[in-house]
Amino acid sequence: MATQIIHLPEVEKLSPRIIRILGGNPGKFTLQGTNTYIVGTGQQRLLIDTGEGKPAWIANIKDVLKKENISLSKAIITHWHHDHQGGIKDLLEYSPDTGIFKNQPEDGQQDIRDGQTFQVDGASLRAVFSPGHTRDHMSFVLEEEDAMFTADNVLGAGTAVFEDLATYLNSLEVMRGKFQGRAYPGHGPVIEDGPAKILEYIRHRKQREEQVIQVLKSSTSKNSEADEWESMEIVKIIYKDVPENLHVPAHGGVMQILRKLEEEEKVVQHTKTEKWRIRNRAAL
Repeated sequence: MATQIIHLPEVEKLSPRIIRILGGNPGKFTLQGTNTYIVGTGQQRLLIDTGEGKPAWIANIKDVLKKENISLSKAIITHWHHDHQGGIKDLLEYSPDTGIFKNQPEDGQQDIRDGQTFQVDGASLRAVFSPGHTRDHMSFVLEEEDAMFTADNVLGAGTAVFEDLATYLNSLEVMRGKFQGRAYPGHGPVIEDGPAKILEYIRHRKQREEQVIQVLKSSTSKNSEADEWESMEIVKIIYKDVPENLHVPAHGGVMQILRKLEEEEKVVQHTKTEKWRIRNRAAL
């Protein structure tokens, strides 16, 4: 969840080999909109993600390709969410020869493997399988800048959502060791020190996990030694300083923590009340 949204231009050259084009879909969870990137320095370039199919996005893509006198040999999709692949149809109508690549591909698309390299003049992208936000999530190291396109595992503002916390944390650790420079996120501004931001994400998640454990270890009443907590009760304590309308999305993250702790046999959920408690206080 982002705390502040700064203005970003619809089209901006971020480095000698990267042009960012916003998806034209700003919102609470998409921030300024989905970041799509044209990568390379030659006539043939790579595109990372396609937004969600907004007219403003394809109009800006056409304008940039004409002004720069370039074409897109490949479009690389980071993951299946609509706001990252929804513009494929519009792209192919304009540029039918562009190849579409995606992990767990759909009809007419080609697969992306972990470690696979995509090359054009001025840019070499190395795929890093990084599930967590989604099962098919891919990040890409830009060798020439020692940078990484982090997609939705790491954002330019706020924190990311994820399908599986343990998988997500493992992917963050993998990503952190793959580069030393900038992070180009799926949403929000460029992050100048990418590995430091990833470490911040990891520490934040571990802090949230510790907060959940501390709530579960505390007593809901003076006469109870093994208290049980509803998941939303935990949210209201941990996120007491956060506006209540954000408690529902925060609840998803707390549930992920609880499921992870359950798999680690640190907490248990009552089958009837669905409340949570510490499995073995001595172990924590």
